[in-house]
Amino acid sequence: MDMVHDYDPTPLSCDKDALKESIRDGLIHIVGKDPLNATRRDWLQAVSYAARERIIERRMYTKRLFNQEQVKRVYYLSMEYLIGRMLVNSLMNLGFYENCKDALKEMGVDLHEIVGLESDAALGNGGLGRLAACILDSLATQCLPGYGYGIRYEFGMFHQHLEDGEQVEHPDNWLRYGNPWEFPRPEKIYPVHFYGYVVEHRERGVTRHHWEDGEEVIAMAYDHPTPGFGNKNVNNLRLWAAKATRDFDLDYFNEGDYIRAVQEKIESETISMVLYPNDATAVGRELRLKQEYFFVSASIQDILARHLELGYSLGELPNKVAIQLNDTHPAIAIAELMRLLVDQHHLPWQKAWNITCGVFSYTNHTLMPEALETWPVHLMERVLPRHMQIIYEINFHFLNEVRHNFPGDNAIVQRLSIIDESNGRQVRMAHLAVVGSHMVNGVAALHTQLLKKNLFRDFHRLWPERFVSITNGITPRLWLNQANPGLRDLINEHIGEDWLMDLQQLNKLEPLIDNPGFRERFQQVKRRNKERLADMIKEEMGLTVSPDAMFDVQIKRIHEYKRQLLNVLHIISYYNRIRDGRAGEQAPRVSIFAGKAAPSYVRAKQIIHLINDVADVVNHDPMVAGKQQVAFIPNYDVSSASVIIPAADLSEQISTAGTEASGTGNMKLALNGAMTIGTLDGANIEIRQAVGEENIFIFGLNADEVDHLRAEGYRPRDYYDSNEELRQALDMIRDGFFSPSEPGRYRDLVQNLLEVDTFMVLADYESYIREQERVDELYRDQDAWTRRAMLNTARMGYFSIDRTVAEYAEKVWGIVPEGWN
Repeated sequence: MDMVHDYDPTPLSCDKDALKESIRDGLIHIVGKDPLNATRRDWLQAVSYAARERIIERRMYTKRLFNQEQVKRVYYLSMEYLIGRMLVNSLMNLGFYENCKDALKEMGVDLHEIVGLESDAALGNGGLGRLAACILDSLATQCLPGYGYGIRYEFGMFHQHLEDGEQVEHPDNWLRYGNPWEFPRPEKIYPVHFYGYVVEHRERGVTRHHWEDGEEVIAMAYDHPTPGFGNKNVNNLRLWAAKATRDFDLDYFNEGDYIRAVQEKIESETISMVLYPNDATAVGRELRLKQEYFFVSASIQDILARHLELGYSLGELPNKVAIQLNDTHPAIAIAELMRLLVDQHHLPWQKAWNITCGVFSYTNHTLMPEALETWPVHLMERVLPRHMQIIYEINFHFLNEVRHNFPGDNAIVQRLSIIDESNGRQVRMAHLAVVGSHMVNGVAALHTQLLKKNLFRDFHRLWPERFVSITNGITPRLWLNQANPGLRDLINEHIGEDWLMDLQQLNKLEPLIDNPGFRERFQQVKRRNKERLADMIKEEMGLTVSPDAMFDVQIKRIHEYKRQLLNVLHIISYYNRIRDGRAGEQAPRVSIFAGKAAPSYVRAKQIIHLINDVADVVNHDPMVAGKQQVAFIPNYDVSSASVIIPAADLSEQISTAGTEASGTGNMKLALNGAMTIGTLDGANIEIRQAVGEENIFIFGLNADEVDHLRAEGYRPRDYYDSNEELRQALDMIRDGFFSPSEPGRYRDLVQNLLEVDTFMVLADYESYIREQERVDELYRDQDAWTRRAMLNTARMGYFSIDRTVAEYAEKVWGIVPEGWN
């Protein structure tokens, strides 16, 4: 019997009446509420269950099809998935958003009013986690057999509050009201071991290893089906939760020691409790390592189990399985697969190693050596003793190959070794990822070039064929279709809807740019989006901003290399010009920030405090009223980004050249008609090539100039001494103008800029100010600004995540579409 085609993938109708029936049934029989007294949150749950019913049917069909067609599957391993809210995205991808809205309206419920009650699934921090979510969306949309693996954090990225201008972290209990989108799989459980010791013995002339004693935690699967857009394919994101092997110790309970009776359960389940525990302490660092291995071990066991259940041999793994490491967090998977193949399945070392290298590929996301993940050997030996042995052996074989290729060159052996012997003996996880993968990719053209030239120069000399560039992308389904309905409708009206599956279709908008009526409509859309953001700022912060002003936006993780400080220096200089009567006819401007600092990143939190101190002064100074305002929007997440991005006029992408791997916020903002001011860093270079040099504002040193300046001896104080405006701004920060209650609050920050300035803020200041003057001049000519903003939207087709994923599928994974549109 043909199981796939005998199974009807869409038995539940998606028309309005069928949806009404499903929603009412879910409200009564699942939520357990009478429609007469149901709350808005009850309706949200009921609608989610109605959508979920239709998603899971498509998921069953997709799974059967993949099994029947014996497809090769890609498995995406990521510590982060910045998913956001699921309901609207699911309804739009499935194609019955309007029917659902109409069904609810007839039931006396406004869909728009309930969607905001859904919690953001903030299982990630920034671009890396959002990229992972976009990739899952594209895999399903392109009918590619792809699965995500990660951790079901009980508490996601912390909820950011601002108290007296400072970041204060609160738990993000995103599961407080349950999660209708997940399917617990108690039958999908795997043991994960820590600590203990390794016993060796000889068996038929072969040395075998047994990892014994220690602790054991159970990983339990929770599935989140991920629907593609415009088709019936639904892939899967599987998240792991930690469960104790034993929930309850009856002996302790009977003795009256109730805490110790559940101690093991509490300690075990801590592993999946929180995203990114504070690793400033030894305990937090150890927990982070355990988290990484926990989800990796469960995922690799699950992948092998599925492979064998489908009737394939282990030797066929590279033909049927591709595993993508999203940065180094899951790199321990290489040692884990070797352990399973050698210790449990008794494959010879070399055969197991060939399989492992054939399966894994690695995406690098950082150019800064200090940001590359390392683990102390002594910690790895204690927590994962067998894996440390395997890493030693991998390194032994690898360094033999290095010596053969570079005889007598001991320096390159030291540089390439997986074990860093010069810095307290550390395991270099990026080196392990490169050595154990058949392909390594950067995420922008410049990033890949710098990987080959600097960070992985010696690896590239050894294996030039392993390195490939795949520029990041974004999903237009979320970042334009869902986030910007006004622009979506305008585009659809003129060129149809094909751009949702082929973003290059947006180039059909270019001839319309000369149409005054179309430009006016474009301006009206932007105006409404700015009004919506102004309403959010008023509600969140109590600050009234004018949509007539330029909305100058910098939204991203708070980090020194992203140079929010450079933006602040411009704000202060602009403020001083207004107060001194030197501003002339400059356009009113609202500088908008959003982003979170890692809890242990003291300098980043200090930058947030400074931004808010500057905002407090600027926003209350009557001399600049109507000309300048500053807003820091708290708790930046996918939902707030969906409001900020469509409203932005100017996109700040101002990292030091050579530090940002790619960026995706730059793509989202440009797609929505924001002009970019930025350095030649990351994907800014490719954005400039796509939109045209005249449609982007580029300033500052390029990567080669940064390297040259650093090599010859960078002296930041020279810039302070030679530029009066810069000196005035820094003196105001240092001397407490913005922190009168604590004048010395930022003295060390300014001192660091004057003496070290790692990311060359002062070197780029003058160029940045000049370029901001060009921005202001163009913005005052609204027709000219609109033309260039529209060209940004029309020329952003290359930056679709669908192009990114198609390149991965062809160049790295070797997978092909299976399914039906």
